[in-house]
Amino acid sequence: MGKKLVLFVCVHNSARSQMAQAYMNTIAGDRFEAESAGLEAGTLNPLAIEAMAEVGIDISGNTTRRAFDLLKSGRRFHYVITVCDAANSQRCPVFPGALQHLNWSFPDPAQLQGTHEEKMKEVRKIRDAIKEKLELWITEVEESKGPKTNIPPFKIGL
Repeated sequence: MGKKLVLFVCVHNSARSQMAQAYMNTIAGDRFEAESAGLEAGTLNPLAIEAMAEVGIDISGNTTRRAFDLLKSGRRFHYVITVCDAANSQRCPVFPGALQHLNWSFPDPAQLQGTHEEKMKEVRKIRDAIKEKLELWITEVEESKGPKTNIPPFKIGL
């Protein structure tokens, strides 16, 4: 049986979706394959890089990309999970064939105010909340046997 394909989407693909992708591939990479994208491509957030490095995961070499580019490429996913606030999740393109679209609302690290350490304290909370949500969700999916992994190819005429 193949891996379940998961796409994490946030506004700029700079922090939350990058952390979710990295955790998914680290925690359950033998059963899931995660990618991430943004409503717009941004710049990788240095606070997210630092927070993930603290738990032994290097995302410093990751690049950002747009969800619409994945949609136009015909890439298919079992799950599309937005990790931005509810208002921005409504801007996410619909990925045909995704068996489940979910919204997990997490604060945007780019909006944090304060000293570096104050911002890092909040990013750590976001990072840890993402990991906790992922672990619970993985358990739920596996206990329910999740979707079949054979997704038919899909192309759109763009």
